[in-house]
Amino acid sequence: MEATMQEPEIVETQTSEAKVPEMNNPTGTITKIQPSTQSQEQWLKYGEQLSGFLATLPDYAGTFFNKYKQPLIYFGIALGALIAVRVVLAVLDALNDIPLVAPTFELIGIGYSAWFIYRYLLKASTRNELTSEITTLKSQVVGKNA
Repeated sequence: MEATMQEPEIVETQTSEAKVPEMNNPTGTITKIQPSTQSQEQWLKYGEQLSGFLATLPDYAGTFFNKYKQPLIYFGIALGALIAVRVVLAVLDALNDIPLVAPTFELIGIGYSAWFIYRYLLKASTRNELTSEITTLKSQVVGKNA
């Protein structure tokens, strides 16, 4: 038994209400832009207010800086440190992409570590010397005798 499919009939109807306008119709209407409702006096008033604000802006900025000087300095230092860290990390990442630079830095680090162990950590007298140098440096930085 064979199944037969009927195709649906398509009936096209045209109505006079749903006409598509022609693109080249010269009788189309153009909407005009309405003129501004604000007068020249209002613009002058806004300009005077803006110039008054800009004239007092340096005074406001000066009092704000004097009032919040310490937090602004700390914020600036923190922002500068963050930028410096990002730049250093970017430079190190760029250096790491160059062939043979990363292994060379590793060899330099291993060599310096070996020298430091040999110079300061093998004998008790050199360990005491390292301790005294660290104590001296700490007292110079802190400003007290620790």
